[in-house]
Amino acid sequence: MWTRWVLAVYVIGFLEGACVHILDVARDGIHAYASFPQVPLQAFFVSLAILDPLVAVLVGLVRREGVWLASAVMVTDVFANWWGNRHWLQNDPVKLLPLLPITLFGLFVVAFLIPLHRTVTRTTGRPQVTLPPPPDDSRTAQP
Repeated sequence: MWTRWVLAVYVIGFLEGACVHILDVARDGIHAYASFPQVPLQAFFVSLAILDPLVAVLVGLVRREGVWLASAVMVTDVFANWWGNRHWLQNDPVKLLPLLPITLFGLFVVAFLIPLHRTVTRTTGRPQVTLPPPPDDSRTAQP
């Protein structure tokens, strides 16, 4: 039961992130994150317009890959946000408060990585129902 709630929080969080990044890119194009001086950070944040919806879909489909990708994306996202805003630590630490929600969500995603992976692996590891093979046409064919 807890798994469904955790997966729901994952999906909601990544859909929210997807909306933010898609709207940013739609509004400002590939220069949406030009306020970050590091080009790799700019490219990463633009790529989240694709990665966040992908994670939401994979997690919504209860795929192991989605759980791992969610953690990788969040670790990178939290690190990139803190790295890109690190100058505020000395200049004006209060300006870092907007990073609190993404940091908490990132910690949530990483904290549930292993338990969620184990549960998803157990449920998706069950044998799948398959269709029977088609009838052999060689027995019904006339020579």
